[in-house]
Amino acid sequence: MTVADIAADPAPFLAQFDNSYAALPARFFARQAPTKVAAPALVIFNEALAAELGVEAPDDPAAIFSGNAVPQGAAPLSMAYAGHQFGGFSPQLGDGRAILLGEVIDRDGRRRDIQLKGAGRSAFSRGGDGRAALGPVLREYLVSEAMHALGIPTTRALAAVMTGEKVVRERALPGAVLTRILASNVRVGTFQYFAARGDLEGVGRLADYVIERHFPALAQAPNPYLALLQEVVARQAALIARWQQIGFIHGVMNTDNMAISGETIDFGPCAFMDAYDPGTVFSSIDEYGRYAYANQPRIAQWNLTRLAETLLPLLDGDSERAVELATGAIKNFASLFDESWLDGMRRKIGLGTAEDADLALVQAFLDLMQSNGADFTLSFRALAEAIEAAPTPRLIALYPDSAALEVWLAAWRDRLAREPADVRARAAAMRRVNPAFIPRNQLVEAALSAAIEHVDFAPFHALLAVLQHPYDDQPNRAAYAEAPAPSPIPYRTFCGT
Repeated sequence: MTVADIAADPAPFLAQFDNSYAALPARFFARQAPTKVAAPALVIFNEALAAELGVEAPDDPAAIFSGNAVPQGAAPLSMAYAGHQFGGFSPQLGDGRAILLGEVIDRDGRRRDIQLKGAGRSAFSRGGDGRAALGPVLREYLVSEAMHALGIPTTRALAAVMTGEKVVRERALPGAVLTRILASNVRVGTFQYFAARGDLEGVGRLADYVIERHFPALAQAPNPYLALLQEVVARQAALIARWQQIGFIHGVMNTDNMAISGETIDFGPCAFMDAYDPGTVFSSIDEYGRYAYANQPRIAQWNLTRLAETLLPLLDGDSERAVELATGAIKNFASLFDESWLDGMRRKIGLGTAEDADLALVQAFLDLMQSNGADFTLSFRALAEAIEAAPTPRLIALYPDSAALEVWLAAWRDRLAREPADVRARAAAMRRVNPAFIPRNQLVEAALSAAIEHVDFAPFHALLAVLQHPYDDQPNRAAYAEAPAPSPIPYRTFCGT
């Protein structure tokens, strides 16, 4: 399907488009219609998200969400961006298999992008087929919706469609298209794309667009571009702190995978940590652990430094002064992250007030968790049970060194005694921040395998239903909370491209 076909093949859709990015200069993107597929079949449509967007399901959702029918008012395009991938800079990446259909204004007045991922080749495909396999599409659907239910800023999944075609990776796999909803698709790498070309006007135009779209109040700041950098730094510090607090490992924190909006984006080789180990790496392509769990804050700051570099000419006409301003903003990341992380960790162990020794108490629990090979999620959830009485069997079972656990629990109870809230209120507050259910890796793999090998989506739908209520006990679904059995083979995830 060519760009010329767009006007010739309009399809009724669920919303009115209001396409601001398509109004930017032509060098910001390539006009690109989705490539039609053989036999689209709807796997799932997110009715709750559709209601949030203020839209209704189209008459032929498979056609719309596969890209076979282009909605009325859409302005399909693939966005240009660059990026550092595992530390190496690529001056041109872009949407190699994603098509931005356009933008809608949701019920709360927020502008949201509607993007088809796996919609065919674009000007930025770099020799790739532009397609997505069913497994990565379902993984992103599950994990992004789980992140939303956990209260973490994230892109969302509106629909998944099978294409009726095969894509070839290590082997032939069923193809699929994901409909992704974003605050916007602008990334650190988008700024890098223009900066790498010496296109200062492009950097400025993009910065103005981001301010107007995401942070309009910043336009009134004495230095709007510095305020923009500071805002993005603050949002990323808070986001990465939340990742750390639930044991989420992104797996591919390239600069083209860091959204300016502060959302979690691109769920390729991501996974959730089971047994606590700061060095945990899941991605099969992260051979040296660059994006290991413990490294995520440092990498986020590194990525933000790359953003700051692109903005230097906008920050001040004096280059030395510009560097000084940028350095101050970037240095502030560490304190913002530390504050956000410790505040969240206090809540996870039942503290509502702050004392100087709280960091040591939290770190001692993490060290105990690591030395015992204890499960991260189960440890915090079981701790809420121990707040009222002696350690429960569930908590004790996680810690072979029960004597060391008792020592820590004694120090913890001494600290809790200085909290104003009553025991029952503290336990309830802990359950609100310590999930019972996360996308356990073995359950995700089982759901994907059933769908890929047997076209059986029942495990996928069952797991999704559990993950939509991660903080509820759900006694009849307790098996979904269990940690995996020990295995001598490390769990590995793959990018899916």
